[in-house]
Amino acid sequence: MKREPNEIEPHEIAEAVRQACIAAALAAYEDAGMNGLCHEGRWECSVDAMRALNVGAIVEQIENKRTSN
Repeated sequence: MKREPNEIEPHEIAEAVRQACIAAALAAYEDAGMNGLCHEGRWECSVDAMRALNVGAIVEQIENKRTSN
């Protein structure tokens, strides 16, 4: 299957989503800890942050980065 020059590679999307999930989870875990939540509460906040990620926005950022180069 031949790809267009500006077409986004699937692994590029997957890596960007993975990095965004990690960043969101870590930030939520730290924030919840600062608010006094226990480990389970912090973990729940981390999972909620990953669920709330806007994957479409991540893909759009990748597309914008590719078209601006």
